[in-house]
Amino acid sequence: MDVHENVGENGEDHEEYEDAELDARRARWTATGTGALLALVGLAASTLRLTGSAPALVPGAYAFGAAVCALASVLGARGRTRRALWLLIGGVMVMALGDQFD
Repeated sequence: MDVHENVGENGEDHEEYEDAELDARRARWTATGTGALLALVGLAASTLRLTGSAPALVPGAYAFGAAVCALASVLGARGRTRRALWLLIGGVMVMALGDQFD
């Protein structure tokens, strides 16, 4: 086995690119899965609060937060992981704010 076998034309290491590619794939799957999970949890919480005696603002906040998390899941699947992360944070904050009105 030659020492220079994994080195490209410009001296780049192919393993470095493979690691970056794997990290990007993991980030996409994490953003997609987390967004989908938070969207389902938000919809479940919205449904539970809608059937209870909570003000209308509470289930609306949960539903809106779930929609934002679902959008983050779609963006994460398309590789926009930074935007997806910020949308996940925003969606959870909206759900938490709605919970404060309960």
